[in-house]
Amino acid sequence: MAVALRILDDGAWISVNDHREVSVSELWRFVDPTFCACTLPDMVVENFIEVGVDGRTVEVRVYGQCIACGEKSTTKWLPVGRIVDGEFRDIDRESVLAPTGVTEHQE
Repeated sequence: MAVALRILDDGAWISVNDHREVSVSELWRFVDPTFCACTLPDMVVENFIEVGVDGRTVEVRVYGQCIACGEKSTTKWLPVGRIVDGEFRDIDRESVLAPTGVTEHQE
């Protein structure tokens, strides 16, 4: 079953099967010692750079700014949802996200 993943509106939205599912301006906490010096960066998502899938997990690389230290950078691949029976299911992005590895990319 094919699922269409796209970045819309100059990086403001992730679209899954032509439905806007994930937007910028969210605050994400994640594990990545290379993003900034903070133990757990709290980043405001400013722009989606890439979208892809790893198995059933929808992942993104985003550009954003840590609200604690001010560092601006691009993340590693972070999970934002899963594809279950051809439909997108959000994951809890209010908890700590752990970087993953994407094996297939679609834009």
